[in-house]
Amino acid sequence: MTVETIVYGQVQGAALLADIATPGGSGKLPVVISIHGGRWYYGTRRDTGSIDVRQWADLGFFAMSIDYRLVTCTPAPAPYQDMLCAIRWVHANARKYNLDRSRIFPIGMSCGGHMASLAATLGEGRFAKTGGWDEYPSRFRAAICVSGAYDLVRLDWGAGWVPPGEPFPDAREYASPIRHVAPGNVPQLIFHSDDDPSIPVEQVLRMVDALKAAGAPHKFLHYKDRGHMFITEEVIAESLKYIREMSG
Repeated sequence: MTVETIVYGQVQGAALLADIATPGGSGKLPVVISIHGGRWYYGTRRDTGSIDVRQWADLGFFAMSIDYRLVTCTPAPAPYQDMLCAIRWVHANARKYNLDRSRIFPIGMSCGGHMASLAATLGEGRFAKTGGWDEYPSRFRAAICVSGAYDLVRLDWGAGWVPPGEPFPDAREYASPIRHVAPGNVPQLIFHSDDDPSIPVEQVLRMVDALKAAGAPHKFLHYKDRGHMFITEEVIAESLKYIREMSG
């Protein structure tokens, strides 16, 4: 196994960092990209809201855990733009690391889950590309959303999504995955618990209903007593099963 810290993009001279782990052996590698939580305000690529890249490399993945610009320093949509840049970096570096570009799986927790779901529903949208690798796509196979947010308009900490020069309600609505549900969405695996104190399950149930109504591909794992879920062993096991289903 090889573990290293890389620069996956640059914005206004600032480096966007990620930890990557590559297993040994031959054959094209599936990719998992971790997007940490923290309400876009805090968190890092190495905290409890992120994957352990070594663990996922042991499972046979090229594993990547990213830092992104936080809204305490750079307003939204900077975190989302950085996540899309990380996906483009994977496409750009697929030959170097022997990656399977058809099996890229973002996994996000909390606000990271929000961004993974937004990528699955909206995609690049009207947001400018930043960080580099503009000639490459931000395409991926499926998103894994753990304790994610789907409606920023009806979320107290959705107030942190404040792009400059846009009316706040309009900006939050545009950045809400539930507003972009359509039959052609990228598949999503959604984890949520009834007793989540950070993101009310009510909005998750509305999201799942919208996905069902649209015929959009998804799988919902609904819990009663897991609280605000992190990347636990249970989440990892269910995610691996889903990835196998999507890779078949």
